[in-house]
Amino acid sequence: MSKTMNNGFDIEFLDHVALRVTDMDQSVAWYQKVLGLKKYQLPEWGAVPIFLMSGKSGIALFPAKLDDPELDSQSRHVKIDHFAFHVSNAGFEKAKQHYTELELDYHILDHHYFHSIYTKDPDGHVVELTTLVVDESDFY
Repeated sequence: MSKTMNNGFDIEFLDHVALRVTDMDQSVAWYQKVLGLKKYQLPEWGAVPIFLMSGKSGIALFPAKLDDPELDSQSRHVKIDHFAFHVSNAGFEKAKQHYTELELDYHILDHHYFHSIYTKDPDGHVVELTTLVVDESDFY
C-alpha cells in the first residue's frame, strides 16, 4: 500500500543494495544457489557491477578493494547492517527447508508482525528473508 509523503513522490520498492565482495564469481554463485536471484551483467556497464535480481529488487555486486583498511565485520558502526527481501508465508517455509538442505547456518526471529530468517553470504553480509504474519491492515 503506497502512502504519499510530503515530498510529493512515493517509494515503490527496494531497487537494490550495493555490496563490495571479495570474490565476484563466488558471490554470484551463492546468491543464485541460495536465493535463486537472476544475474544481469550488461555490456553497456562493462564487467561491474553485476546485478542479481528477484523481479525488480536485488543487489549490485562490486569487487572489494582489499588494499583499503579492513572493517571489523562484527562492528555495528556505520556500514550496511543487512538487507531483506520480502517473501510469502509459504515461501518463508520453503526457504527454511532450502537453507537446511544447503546446510547453511541461519537463525529465525519473531518480530511480532513479521518472522525473519537470517543467514550470511560468503563475505559475511547479513541476508534476511521476511514475511508478514498478521493481516496487512494490522501493520501497513
